[in-house]
This record gives sequence, structure tokens and C-alpha cells, in this order.
Amino acid sequence: MNNTIGHNFLHKSLLRHTLIEHQSKISCSGVSGKALFQSQSPTQIKKSSIVIKFRGDRLNLRKTKLPMGTRHLVSVFPRAVLTTDTTSEQLAGKFCLDENIELQVDVSVPTPGSTIQVNFRVTNGSNSLLLHWGAIYDTKGKWVLPSHRPDGTKVYKNRALRTPFVKSGSQFIVKIDVNDPAIQAIEFLIVDEAQNKWFKNNGKNFSVKLPAKGKMIPNASVPEELVQIQAYLRWERNGEQMYTPEQEKTLDDNEEIGKEEYEAARTELMEEIARGASIEDLRTRLTKKTDKSEIKEQQPSDTKIVIPDELLQIQAFIRWEKAGKPNYTPDQQLEEYEAARTELMEEIARGASIDDLRTRLTKKTDKSEIKEQQSSDTKIVIPDELVQIQAYIRWEKAGKPNYTPDQQLREFEEARKELQTELNKGLSLDDIKKKIIKGEIQTKVSKQLKSKSYFRVERIQRKKRDLMQLLRRHMTAWTEEKVPHPIQKTELKAVEHFAKLKEEQDGGSVLNKKIYKIADKELLVLVTYPAGKTKVYFATDSKEPLILHWALSKKAGEWLAPPPSVLPLDSISLDRAVQTQFMNSSFVDPTYEVQTLEIEIEEDSFVGMLFVLLSQGKWIKDNGSDFFIEFRVASKQDAGDGKGTAKALLDKIAELEREAQKSFMHRFNIAADLMDQATSAGKLGLAGILVWMRFMATRQLIWNKNYNVKPREISKAQDRLTDILQNSYKTHPHYRELIRMIMSTVGRGGEGDVGQRIRDEILVIQRNNDCKGGMMEEWHQKLHNNTSPDDVIICQALIDYIKSDFDISVYWKTLNENGITKERLLSYDRAIHSEPNFRKDQKDGLLRDLGNYMRTLKAVHSGADLESAISNCMGYRSQGQGFMVGVQINPITGLTSGFPELLQFVIEHVEDKNVEPLLECLLETRQELQPLLVKSHDRLKDLLFLDIALDSTVRTAIERGYEELNDAGAEKIMYFITLVLENLVLSSDDNEDLIYCLKGWNHAMNMSKSRDGHWALYAKSVLDRTRLALASKAEEYYQVLQPSAEYLGSRLGVDQGAVDIFTEEIIRAGSAASLSSLLNRLDPLLRKTANLGSWQVISPVEAIGRVIVVGELLTVQNKSYGEPTILVAKTVKGEEEIPDGAVAVLTPDMPDVLSHVSVRARNGKICFATCFDPNILADLQANEGKLLHLKPTSADIVYSAAKEGELTDSISSKSKDDDSLPSVTLVRKQFGGRYAISSEEFTNEMVGAKSRNISYLKGKVPSWVQIPTSVALPFGVFEKVLSDGSNKGCIVAYGNGYTKKRPLSVDIWRWENSVSQEFLHLLVMTPVRYVRLQKIEQKNPANSTWPLLSDKLRSLKRELGEGNFAVLTEIRKTVLELSAPSLLVQELKDKMKISGMPWPGDEGEQRWEQAWMAIKKVWASKWNERAYFSTRKVKLDHDYLCMAVLVQEIINADYAFVIHTTNPSSGDSSEIYAEVVRGLGETLVGAYPGRALSFICKKNDLNSPQVLGYPSKPIGLFIRRSIIFRSDSNGEDLEGYAGAGLYDSVPMDKEEKVVLDYSSDPLIIDGKFQQTILSGIAGAGNAIEELYGSPQDIEGVVRDGKIYVVQTRPQM
Repeated sequence: MNNTIGHNFLHKSLLRHTLIEHQSKISCSGVSGKALFQSQSPTQIKKSSIVIKFRGDRLNLRKTKLPMGTRHLVSVFPRAVLTTDTTSEQLAGKFCLDENIELQVDVSVPTPGSTIQVNFRVTNGSNSLLLHWGAIYDTKGKWVLPSHRPDGTKVYKNRALRTPFVKSGSQFIVKIDVNDPAIQAIEFLIVDEAQNKWFKNNGKNFSVKLPAKGKMIPNASVPEELVQIQAYLRWERNGEQMYTPEQEKTLDDNEEIGKEEYEAARTELMEEIARGASIEDLRTRLTKKTDKSEIKEQQPSDTKIVIPDELLQIQAFIRWEKAGKPNYTPDQQLEEYEAARTELMEEIARGASIDDLRTRLTKKTDKSEIKEQQSSDTKIVIPDELVQIQAYIRWEKAGKPNYTPDQQLREFEEARKELQTELNKGLSLDDIKKKIIKGEIQTKVSKQLKSKSYFRVERIQRKKRDLMQLLRRHMTAWTEEKVPHPIQKTELKAVEHFAKLKEEQDGGSVLNKKIYKIADKELLVLVTYPAGKTKVYFATDSKEPLILHWALSKKAGEWLAPPPSVLPLDSISLDRAVQTQFMNSSFVDPTYEVQTLEIEIEEDSFVGMLFVLLSQGKWIKDNGSDFFIEFRVASKQDAGDGKGTAKALLDKIAELEREAQKSFMHRFNIAADLMDQATSAGKLGLAGILVWMRFMATRQLIWNKNYNVKPREISKAQDRLTDILQNSYKTHPHYRELIRMIMSTVGRGGEGDVGQRIRDEILVIQRNNDCKGGMMEEWHQKLHNNTSPDDVIICQALIDYIKSDFDISVYWKTLNENGITKERLLSYDRAIHSEPNFRKDQKDGLLRDLGNYMRTLKAVHSGADLESAISNCMGYRSQGQGFMVGVQINPITGLTSGFPELLQFVIEHVEDKNVEPLLECLLETRQELQPLLVKSHDRLKDLLFLDIALDSTVRTAIERGYEELNDAGAEKIMYFITLVLENLVLSSDDNEDLIYCLKGWNHAMNMSKSRDGHWALYAKSVLDRTRLALASKAEEYYQVLQPSAEYLGSRLGVDQGAVDIFTEEIIRAGSAASLSSLLNRLDPLLRKTANLGSWQVISPVEAIGRVIVVGELLTVQNKSYGEPTILVAKTVKGEEEIPDGAVAVLTPDMPDVLSHVSVRARNGKICFATCFDPNILADLQANEGKLLHLKPTSADIVYSAAKEGELTDSISSKSKDDDSLPSVTLVRKQFGGRYAISSEEFTNEMVGAKSRNISYLKGKVPSWVQIPTSVALPFGVFEKVLSDGSNKGCIVAYGNGYTKKRPLSVDIWRWENSVSQEFLHLLVMTPVRYVRLQKIEQKNPANSTWPLLSDKLRSLKRELGEGNFAVLTEIRKTVLELSAPSLLVQELKDKMKISGMPWPGDEGEQRWEQAWMAIKKVWASKWNERAYFSTRKVKLDHDYLCMAVLVQEIINADYAFVIHTTNPSSGDSSEIYAEVVRGLGETLVGAYPGRALSFICKKNDLNSPQVLGYPSKPIGLFIRRSIIFRSDSNGEDLEGYAGAGLYDSVPMDKEEKVVLDYSSDPLIIDGKFQQTILSGIAGAGNAIEELYGSPQDIEGVVRDGKIYVVQTRPQM
């Protein structure tokens, strides 16, 4: 065999490739040839040129830089194929699915290194076809779900994959790339999702076997030496081809030729393995067939043996020295380096080993001289595998970020520089290898190399879950009742009835209330505080005579004789006690008879009452102890009135704070003692505990005050408190969110004797590490005196200081960042004066021992610390050199099998910068925990602390991930929103609205992926709803927590700044703040995509005015501005009036375009718009007090500064416009002699326009438009009922001030002829002197003259006319006192039955009373504030306003709508504008937050509605079959006055509020249904407009697809 040919062939074609292939295997991370964190196939790897510079006495090495790829990798599997033909497709089968639908399956036969591709083609199919498939690994036939899947593939029930067919020309196709060597076949079915139709292969699965020629051998690997031999044999078989120098150069430039030959040899060997041969079989065959020495002879320089770079450098140095150390050009340097390699390879070919070369070269050359060259620019070439590992270490320390290709290149080079620096310090490659390849790094890198995951962050596989399983709500779900039933009242027990009466009597000022069980009877003790006096009521349903043996207390357990002034009648005074007999009460209903006792105490120094009971000579006690009922008088401090708080509890906390300041042990024990009172007080009680504990946690309260407590005692107290919280969590599911928040402020407490270990282990640390003085001794003394959460921070600061090689600035940085200053260290009872000062030889021991000590500290103080919480759940034993033993935490039972792996993933990735995989795992872990958190578990608090820690980690992770989202698209931000929202769902009690928001985001992402043109518009509606949900949650927090924070903060002297932001900080600490930030990032992207702009202009009117900023429009609606004013209002609900003088209202709020305030703005020619851009809004607010000129279009508002002259012209113009408006007058209507009329009798004199229009529509609109049956109570009926004799009655007054001896609350005055008219007038004219008025039926009306309700109403109206607007409420209450004349009842009953309407009285008297109350509420709405001030504004005579009542049967609507047949925003009469809501229309026209679905429709194309906005209203109203009573006044629909919507329409039954799920609403998700319904609504509007010949404002509902119109009026 020719040596030269063999050398050239192997060197140029095979062996160079062998080396590169070998490097690729070493560099499995993907850095092969300097591509950081990315795998590359051999074909992607370019030749690495190595250049040596020889200049003067310096030797320089330069390597060509290679580009880096992206971090996300494609998995590469070893493959073996049984053919070397070019890729071809083979027909696997043709099938007829249904009639003319055909399926063809083709399978590609791959070339070496390529994947198998299975192509599915369907002819004459549809876009609703899905491939339902799985892979087969073995003969058992079980489906496996490959990880490599086509785009759009979804997992179906964890049993199969579903891939949608994609249209390609006239066919629908799916392509599957098979890169898993274990897959033998693909089984599948075809599903037509739209028709829910399955296509099978004669009732069985279709099956496509992968071709035998393409069979892959999983994990097969042929040794390179055998591949070389086989390559040599192929070369020999091909005739030992000779190459000219030019051909050699061609081979050198085109490595693909050599690669193909080399791969062909590998393929032949893999074929043999596929046929069953083993590696040993191949070795035997090849070594027998070929003389190995002959092969070795062909390896003169560049065979499989790789010469270490350091030997190449020495040989090159020797050649350079021999040549006289010339200055070489770059090309000459390369030639010299290759020549050195050739010389060494030739020696190896002659039989020398690497060790032989090393011995010769190091002897021949002074190594120190070589090292001297290396110290400058001559570098030992560092193996890529070490650079990879160093790069991995850098990547991990940086948080495993996503690098760009340029960043990857820089990182790889930085890693090389770091290693080169180590070499320059004198370390050898072996030293470096030992240093960096050890411990966890070695495990992580080797694991990733083995699994070919290439240093990327893996993701956990999330389970598909039903979000409704997370639903927590404390209300009954609405269901429609098919048959109405009378409402059943829950009967109160006797003592409860008594308590209710007394609570009402005393104005609800309850301090304490307890009901004790005495055998089978009950004893009530009620403490109230009316008018500055403490009242104690006793009541029992026991029939046995009872004596109360009692005393007062100024401190717990103290029996003090009560002052004589407080003793009830017939009491007997004893030594330090009193005995008082219970008295029988007198109730008309014997069911409520009780024995009672009342004691009134004026002195406020007593804190409670001790008592026992005496019954027939026997003493009755409270479980063997005295009864004690606690009461507290109002605080004399200026702490407010405590309204909206559990005041008695907060006063108790304030009283005990001095004791609590002694130590954490005292505070936690006091908190534990108060938990029973807190839970009894409900949500406000727990809010009080939370406020107190958070004041403590944020260091607003003293932690320790001259009291020495052992850590074990603190730990025990924490255990006790957290045990009670754990039990409360079990028994009070509706308070779990608050209980979690309390637990997050309290440490977990020690398990076993962990608390004592805090004292013991610090001694061990000092002894083991020889650090008994200085700072460590001062800390030791502090720990012995009183440990606190500060110790966790101090320990961390010490660890950071030691890790930084004892940089003291790092120590202070950690302390200061966590709120610990030098002053705070000095403030401890055992102050810390010194800084740490350790020796270098102490480093390893201190890091080990302090690390273990940190676990002990966190176990006590940091229940929500992630590492500590995980350890407590998964179990651990105390470890550490010299440490005490005996503490062992057992793993929690009942955890799912994969739970430990999830926690391990969290721990490994908790600091990653690429937070998405971490967030997914955190949420998956929380989801896995949920079933255990709702069950009884002996380790529940450990699970709760783990869940709290995971929750907190989500927040910190998302904040760390903001940078990742800086340049992210909308889809990425939406995904992050779903993750954070899911976290909030898991942490919230009443989470139904949040769940539906989450479902909405998931639907929005699906729309985006499917390229639905409306995805951004729909996502914007979900965003708006999510903001409403967050605002609602924040408002709830504020109402529950802030009053307690203000009251308790004042009582305890907490810094006012901390009090003011208390609730804000609570919100910021949770996921809601992170979610709000993400929504703010996404909003402008969605608005841009959906072409929404920054404004929605509801009333496009040009305006000039002075800017005034207000919080709520409601608060200024009755104001009158003296000059044209532009109001910038934060909140506009939709029902407000626009104040006089306002020329524009601009708001970030979202009132509906057809809400009352929107209609009034357009009618009043006032500019009204919503601003979506917070920057524009902030700029408008910054212009407060300045004049602006607003120029709106239909979609935008341009504003600029205005001059005073422009304002004057504007005022003048407005004045002329006002003068041109017609005056508005009313005509008083008279009673027409009938209490009820049918729709055929509706006339202008009898009813208003609302009733007349409904009557007019009947029979004139198309038959598919339904008109409900109606009757009415005409004008004048209210006035007739008011003057009717049945409404004569007496007045019962409850209050104080008419007698000094006895409170008026226990007296009843009947006003008869003997009562002076002056006194009667005084009472009626001064409503503040009484609390409630009610009528008492007169037995003998003929014998006495009683004052009429009409007299009272007349007096109240006189006050109203004098400007006392407060009487509006009293007028409405007076109207509700009216009784129905019997003739009214009979006439209404007859008219309703004749008209085919159900009569409420047929269901019982109670149902008629409900109907009558609804009628009175309609009448009373004449005096609601909005209506009254509206009529005043236009100078209408309010007395002339008359109210008819339109009576209709309620249609239990699926949807309600309002139509304006001329677009109100643009004024375009060619298109209809409409808004639609789920349920009843009150959410559309009333003050309900969120937007309705809005659309327009051209009148010439009613079948093509265009959706403008999707709904964001969270609430829908639904009702049982019922009657509605609609206001129908003579003050509506007047020219120049928009009176519509001012008065109330009242259903007989209360509506049910239902939280809406739009992700399942067919109007949103079903395009065909949407088009049908919206077209029907538009068609109804168009038909009614044509009927009237003018634009109409129409209200209606949709039920079961049918359109009902309930009213129409001219569009104003």
C-alpha cells in the first residue's frame, strides 16, 4: 500500500473529519468550534484555522473565531440507515375516507443524517380536519407522544396528539418529521372537528410503518477506529485512487468529499448493526480482514490520535528557534504550525507515543523558556471542552439568559480568557480541569452533555387542567327556576330574635356578643355601646327560674362589686358580687318568649363582667370556670371612631401592646390568645390581626424591650400561633386569603427543638472556626438574649462577605439593602458594635457552618422562605461537621409522585434570568399543591408556607423577567399575563372573575395563533376586564384593611406615612402589582394592532374651557361652574349628570357609548371622551387651571392652549345657543278614574310616550320582532293612592330627646286629637329627631282624626323647596309606606289576567306585597337625586311631573341590547349603532363597570354587522320569570330635554348577579351565531326606524334567538 496516498487520503479527507467529529462529541453542549450553548451537526462545523505568529522572541497563537448560533437547540440523535440512496418518497397508502375525500400517505426514505418524513395529503377535505395520532415504539402497540411535533399540535387528554391539516393548493396536508430512532410506526385517525366525525380504517386505526431501510438504531455508536478501517477498505476497493497535488488541494478546500466517504463507511457498519451484528462482531471481522499495522502505517500525522496543543507549541517553538526566530507572515505561521504537527505525527506513525514525545520535547527545550513566551502573547491552547464548561459556569451565574449570536461569541471568548488568566498564574490544564470540573457543575454539565440538552433551560411538561376546578366563591350559583316558589324565611331562634331587636334599638353599636349552650338551652350575652354607655343584655330560652350572680372587672379575673347606680331593680348586693333575677319578656308571638336581664354601666373603667348562674340551687358555670364577657368603652385617644373595623379587638390589641413589646414570645402568644375573638369578628377581626402582625414585620413596633427570652420559647410561641392559623384556615374557607397573609408575616416556628438550636449552634460555629471574639461574640450575645428575623439577614451578610473574599463593603451592602443600618445594630439590647474580621483559612469552614445555621434561622423566622419551606416539606436531617444531631423533619405524605422533581427544578432555576420555564414550574407546583390545601392534613401549615413561598417567588421572578419583555411582542406578554394571573387565581378567595379573565386570555392567545383578525380587539376587552378585576380587588383590600390600619396605627403611634400606604404596600407585595405592570406594557401594543388609537370619542363637540381635575364625576354632578370648564374625571360610572358649566368631560374610565351620561353629553352638546393613553391623561391633568381648546374627530381629540379671548367668544356663542333652545314645560296630569288600563287604552292623557310607543308597535313590526304584553297604572294613580283613606295612620317615633327620664325607644306615642298641631308639625318638620316612621293600623278610624301621609309628604316637599335636599331620602321612604286601595288591587288584577299576564297574588299574599313595593319604588324614583336635579337644571316644575307605571312580564333574557338607528358618535344616518350585554339590560344602562359588545351595521347591508369592541363587563343580571314595573313619566322624551333614564324601572324580584365567562359565550366564539344575532338586532332597529320615519333609541332583549323590543323613543 502506498504510504503517501494513504496519508494524503486519510489526512485530507477522513482524519481531519475524524478530528472534527470527535470535537463535536466532546462539545455536546453546542460550543463545538466556539458556538456557545448550541449543538451543530458535523456539516455545520467549519475548519478551524490555527495560526502561529513568529516575531522576534515572541510566539503568538491565533484561532479563527466561529459564529455562535442561538441558544434554543434542535435535538440530534445518532442515526443508522440501511440505504445510501438519495432521499425518495415511497407511497405508504391511499385511502377513501368519505365519498370523494381521499387520503394519501407518503414516507420519505432518508439519506444518512436526515430524518424520516411522513406526509399526509387529503383531497376534497375541509379546514376542520385534524390528524389524531401517536407513535409506536414496540409490538405492544401503545401510543407514545413524541416531543418533536408539527406546529399547532395539541395534546388530547394526555393520550394522543392532534395536528390540524393546513391548506396547500387544492389539498390539505400534515407533515411529520420523525427524529426519534425508537419510533417504528405512526398510528392515526382523521377527525372532522366541525362535524364531530371520525374517519377510521375499517373500524381500526390507520397505521404507517416506517420503512425498514430507514430503521434507526437508538444510541448506536461505532468506534472511530473501526470506521477508519472500513473507510480504508472502501478506498482500497475503489482502486486505491491516486490524487494529484491539485486534487489534494480540492479535497482540502472541500471537506464534503471526505465527509461523504467517511459517512459512507459509517453507514455500512451501522447497516450491519441493524441486521443484528454487535460491535465486537465488527471488530473481529475488520481486524481479521485487514492488518491493523497496515492501517497504522497509513496514519503518519493526523490519525485518531490527537497531539496536545502544548506539545505542538513546543515543537513549533523549536522549529522557529532553529530557523533563527524570524518574523513570519500569517500564512508562514500557519505553515510552520502545520509542519510541526506533521513532524510529531510522523514520529507517532513510527511508533512513538505521546509520552515519548513529551519526554523528548521537555528535555530538549527549557520549559521555563516556553512558559516565558506564554506569559506574554503565547498561550497554551485550551481544549474546547474546558472552555465549554467555563462558559456554562458563566452562563449559569448570569442567570441562564437568552444570548444573541454576538453575545454568545463574546461569552465563549470571555470564558477562554478567564481560563487563560488561570494558566498565566502558573496553573496547568490539569489544575484547571480539577478546579472547574467538580461537584454540582460536573454533574450538571455531564448530565446535559449526556442528554444532549446543550446547556439550555429545560421546561417541565405542564398538565392540562380545568380552570374551573380552582373556583372559589362564597355565593350560590344562579339557576333559572322553572316554577316560581314563595321565598322561605329562615326563622330566628328566640335569643337571636331578642338580640336582633336590641341591636337595631341601639343602632348596631355592638361591642361583644356570645351565645352559650346550657344543656339544651341557650344563653345570650350582648354588649352594646349606645350614647356613651355600656349596656349588657342577657336572654335565655330556659323556662327554669334563673339568678345571675355577677360582678364587674377592671382586669381579667377580678370580682368587683358594681356601683349601686347600675343595679337593676330587686338586685341583692353581696360581698364583691350581686344577684339579680331574670324576668320574663312579653312578646306577642310566644315563639320568641325569653327570660331577660338588662344592665347599664356609665363608668368606662370596667373591662368586663364575671358571672355564674344559679338555677334551683345549682350553680351553672362555663366548663367549670366563671363566665367572663368582655367589653371596652370608646378610646379617649384621638384615633377616630373605628368605623369599619373590629374596634373591640383593636382596642384590646392596643391595650396589650405594652406587654407584646417585651419579646416575640409575648407577641405571638397574645396573638394566639386573640385569634378566637378575631375569627368571631369575621373578616374585619382577621384584618385587625393582619394589620398588627404586619406593623410588627415591617418594624413599626418594638421587637424586644429589656426581656431575655430563649429562642425555643419564641419558636414554641410561633408554633402555637401558626397551629391556630392552620386550624382557622381549615374551618373558615372564606377567610383563607387573609389567613395566608397573616402567616406570611409570621415565621413558621421550630419543629422539635429547632428554636433552641439557634442558641446552641452559634457556639458550635465559634468553637469549630476559632472565632469566639469580636462581632461573632456580640452576635452570639444578641442571639442568646432575643433572636429575631434580623438574624437571617445578618447571617446572609456574613456569608456574602466571606464569599467575596472578605470584602467588608459587601457585608454592609447586604445589611443595608434589607433595612439594617449601623444604628439598628447598635439599638439591640445586646448591641453589635464590631464588623466581622475573619482569616482566609476560616473561609471554607465558616461557609459550611453558616450555611447550615441559615437553615435553622429560616426554619424559625422565615416560614415563607422558599428553601426553608421546601426543606420542611421534603424532609431533612441536621448535618454539618460538629453540629448537634437529633433534628429531623420527615417528608410530608400524600405528595404526588413527580412533586420532588418539580421542587428540584425550582431550586435549580430560581435565579435564572430567563424566567419563563421557572414561572411555568412554580405554577405547576402550586397547582399540584392545591388538592392538599383544601383537605385536612396534619402538616397543613408546612404546605401553606410552601405555597406562600412559591407565590412570592412568582412575583420576584416576574419582576426579574421584565427585561426579557422589553422588546417582546404582544403574544409573549400575553403569555406572561396568563402565568401571573394564574398565580393570583391560586392565591385569592373569591376568584371567579379572575378565572374568567384567565380563560379570556387563553382564548385571545388561541385567536392570535390562528391569525383571527379580531384577536387584538378581543384581547383589549380582556385587558380592560382584568384591570377592572384588579381595581375591584384593590378596593376590597382598601375597605377591609385600611380602616384597621388607620385606627390601630393611631392607637399604637405608628408612623403616619406607614399607615397611609399600608394597603398600597400590601397590594404591591402581591401578584396584582406585577399583573398591572404587564397590562400597561401590553395595552399600547393591542391598541396599535386593533387600530384603536388613544381615544374613544363618545360626543365629538369642539370645546374651550378651563381644566379642572376631579376624582369622581358623581361628586360634582350637582355643582355649577361659573365659566366653561373641561372636567378631567378619574371615575365616570355612567348614570351621572353633567354639571352646569361643564363643556367637556374627559376620563380614563369606560362608560358605554349608550349609557345615560353619554346620551346626556350628546344631547347637551358637551364633549365627552375616554382617554386610553396614560401619558396623554397625565398631560391633561398637568394643565389643571389652564385654558385648553379641544378639537375632536370621531376617533381622536387634538388639544392646544387657548387664550382668554377665545373663552369669551365661546361663552357668547354658547349663550346664543342656549337662548335658541325651546323652553320645556309640563302639563299636570289628572287621575282619570281608573287604577289600571290595558295597552288598547293607552292615550296621551293616561300614560307617557314609553307605553304609547309599545302599544303602537304591536302588529306593525315584522312578525319575527316580538312585543311583550303590557298594562299600565295611568297618570294620577299615585296622587289618588296618597290621598286615599287607607293611608291614614299613626306615627311611631324611635329616638331620643323627648323625655329626660326614659328613652323614647321604649315608648309609643299615638297622635290623637289631643296632641297639639304645633308639636305634630315640629316632629314632621324635623326628621333628624327620629330614626324611623311607620304606620299602625287604627282600629276605629271613624272615632279619631289621624294625620295623613300626604300631610307629611307635603311638609317634606316644603322643606325640599327651601333647599334642604337631604329630605329627598325621607320623601322616598314615605312613599314606600303607602297601602294599596282594594279597588286598585282588583282593577290591576283584572287587567293583567285579561291581557294574559300572570297575577302575582295567585302565588300568595307575599308575592303581591313584592309587586306593590316595586310599584311604589317606581313612584318614589320621582324624587331620586339625579332626576330632581335634572329637572331643576332645566327649570321644570317638579310638582307637575306625573308618573305612570308600565307593567310588563319580564323576558328572562340571554342578551339585552340598546340600538341607536343613527350612529351617535359620527352622526352617520346610514349606519346603525348598537350595544349588547349578557342578561338584563340594567348592566348596559345602569352604573355597571365595563363595556358592552358594540357594533355598527350599514342599513343597506344588514347581514354584515361589524364588531367595534368586545365586552368587558364582568357581571350579568338574570332573573326568574317575573314582572317588571317601568317608569313612564310625562317628563321624558321632551324636545330639548333628555329625561329618559332618570327614573327607575323595578322588577318584582331581585336580579341575580352572575360573573360572566365570555370564553364560552357563543356570541363571542361562534361567528355564525354572532352574525345571526347582531343582524337580527340591526334589522329590528331598521324596521322600527322605517315605521316612525325618524331615528330611534330602542331597547330590547334576545331570548332563545328571538328578538324582543321592550321600548322605543326618538333618538335625541
